[in-house]
Amino acid sequence: MSVIGQGIDRLDGPLKVTGRATYSAEHQIPRLAHGMMVLSTVPKGRIVAIDVASVKRMPGVMLVMTHQNAPRLQSQGKSEGSSGGKEQSKPDQKKQPPNPALSLLQDDRVLYNAQPVAVIVADTFEHARDAARRLNVRYAAEPAQLDFRKAKMKLRRPEAQPDRPPDTGRGNVARSMERAAQKLDLVYTTPMENHNPLEPHATIADWEGDRLTLYDATQNISGVRRTAAQTFGMDPEKIRVVCPFVGGGFGCKGSTWSHVMLAAMASRMAGVPVKIVLERTQMYGPVGARPLTEQRLRLGATNEGKLLAVTHHTVSSTSFVDDFVEPCTAVTRKAYASESLQTSQRLATLNVGVPTYMRAPGESSGSFALESAMDELAYALKVDPVQLRLLNYAEKDPEKDIPWSSKSLRECYRIGAERFGWARRTPEPGSMRAGRTQVGWGMATASYPANRKGSKASARIDADGSLLVRSGTHDLGTGTYTVMAQVAADALGVDVSRVRVELGDTRFPEAPVSGGSQTVASVGPAVHQAVRAARDKLIATALGDTASSLHGLNANEVDTAGGWLFARADPARRDAIAAVVSRNGGQPVTAEANADQGDEKKRYAMQAFGAVFAEVHVDPDLGTIRVPRIVAAYGVGRVVNRKTTHSQLMGGIVWGLGMGLMEKTEMDWRVGRAVNANLADYHLPVNADIGSIDITMVDEHDAYINELGTKGVGEIGITGVAAAIANAVYHATGKRIRDLPITPDKLI
Repeated sequence: MSVIGQGIDRLDGPLKVTGRATYSAEHQIPRLAHGMMVLSTVPKGRIVAIDVASVKRMPGVMLVMTHQNAPRLQSQGKSEGSSGGKEQSKPDQKKQPPNPALSLLQDDRVLYNAQPVAVIVADTFEHARDAARRLNVRYAAEPAQLDFRKAKMKLRRPEAQPDRPPDTGRGNVARSMERAAQKLDLVYTTPMENHNPLEPHATIADWEGDRLTLYDATQNISGVRRTAAQTFGMDPEKIRVVCPFVGGGFGCKGSTWSHVMLAAMASRMAGVPVKIVLERTQMYGPVGARPLTEQRLRLGATNEGKLLAVTHHTVSSTSFVDDFVEPCTAVTRKAYASESLQTSQRLATLNVGVPTYMRAPGESSGSFALESAMDELAYALKVDPVQLRLLNYAEKDPEKDIPWSSKSLRECYRIGAERFGWARRTPEPGSMRAGRTQVGWGMATASYPANRKGSKASARIDADGSLLVRSGTHDLGTGTYTVMAQVAADALGVDVSRVRVELGDTRFPEAPVSGGSQTVASVGPAVHQAVRAARDKLIATALGDTASSLHGLNANEVDTAGGWLFARADPARRDAIAAVVSRNGGQPVTAEANADQGDEKKRYAMQAFGAVFAEVHVDPDLGTIRVPRIVAAYGVGRVVNRKTTHSQLMGGIVWGLGMGLMEKTEMDWRVGRAVNANLADYHLPVNADIGSIDITMVDEHDAYINELGTKGVGEIGITGVAAAIANAVYHATGKRIRDLPITPDKLI
């Protein structure tokens, strides 16, 4: 029986619950000093004075690094692949995602509140923090753009990104809209949101001569190395980046941020290894956030509900430091079979830190708008929301006009509706109650691209028959160690307990950023190919060994299972894997693989789909909202580990609930600084907020995405959830809330 698909326990679980998993800030480095960033307190201006002398005299202070003494850099603080805003070069699209331009103390300019303006290095964390808080920085403040409405008066068209152009269209929207019997013109907004991983950003920088080691909390060790090489003008081979465990990333650790390079600069100046760990309040501003969005949707449909025209125009906030696009329209371009469609993305520039990727960037915020609009259309037409989506089901990718590699959305609608009991729903808003409590049922479609990039891995079969697999990928807390062990064990035919997986080191074969739900789909095939290549070498060794019972057979007549090589025609004729290696002088059998993409994405559209159903209970007097249950069904290709997959989908649903009802970075727009920059005031769901979550993974075969048939699951779980909840709130109350989050004040 294959181990693929089994819900085995996470192999790294014991390390984590016993405190033996080493995170980036926990590496024990001799002579380690502690760094603390000092952040600006104005949104725009120039630094006119820094009282360095008084801080230098404080206990334990070893270095005060400012723009006045920081090393001059060849790249002037531009990160790998950065567009650097309007004035810098176009990003190298082969190295997506592009990192933002960095703030590396190269001049006296301040472009956002909470921009790094100094680094203190001291012998202890407490001394560094005390000195940082006492450093007096004076500014010549300048008028800042912090009004989104005014910024919209100077919209900019962003640079095109791979597969995500700023403007798209098909058909004739104007003519189709003229023929439409039902027309809607709607505006939805989503707020700025912050990631809040349990592990804050952290970096240890350690120089040994002209070689640099970075222990960094990152989703992209190879990207960090490239950025460091470009920043310091170094040979990448002289830079090592290490990150065996990540305590949550959700996109904010996919880019290389200023503190990483600042740690290396401070270490070089101080002559000792330096550790910088961001305080929780410093996680708001200099390391990205989900931007503000304003989305206008226009739908035109027949009386029966067939879509004739769809337009989706999005404005999202960006930064004067560098651009970031929240691609809200991406989901709309592929969702439904409308005869005409038009989308656009525009940027409104503010004096804030550069926004960044946050779980399902674009799809989560975009699906809220699209799926809410579809619900509004269903009510206007008096058509069941599920039936409306089935009427407009896209049998092929409507954007590229190519077939799906696989699509199980019909089955997701059916299973989700059955398990939820959707047939018992009464359609009129306010018609369902439990005592005085208003009850609402809503649903939405979930969707996320099935991404994949080229990846490498190595495999080594040792003399004891065990298997070592290595790849420069990451485990963000998602279960990568376990899943790769399952793939490797299945490829060699050994028990998972005989597999050791090592990740998170640039000394290992290179893998892409762990973002875009692509790790299993990208690294899994590389691991599989590397192990199979080592297995083939092992079989060849046995066949050429006169002492082996398999000697003289052809390679295609031999298989592996249970730690044995055996003859297919006569399984009793076998040889132990360990024995074959031992008789060959004990030399490990090794292989590497590069699982690159073919032309599959040109021939097939690759997407994961799902259906989300939510029930809400609303107090008619207080406006409080409870979500007693969510039912969801997903088609996500072949599932490697049912337990970790279920966990990922559940985590996404929980986040979607938070997005719908709670999450918002509250900004003081007078000064451009977050006022709820902590886990007490930034509202997130806790266990008491979560009711029953029922998840079904539909059996789905995809022969084209990769040789394993796997799709990513890290992000699809959040998509559609906020819309399903918003739609349920309307069904319960008759009040349509188009601005997230849906808080009690908007209902009373």
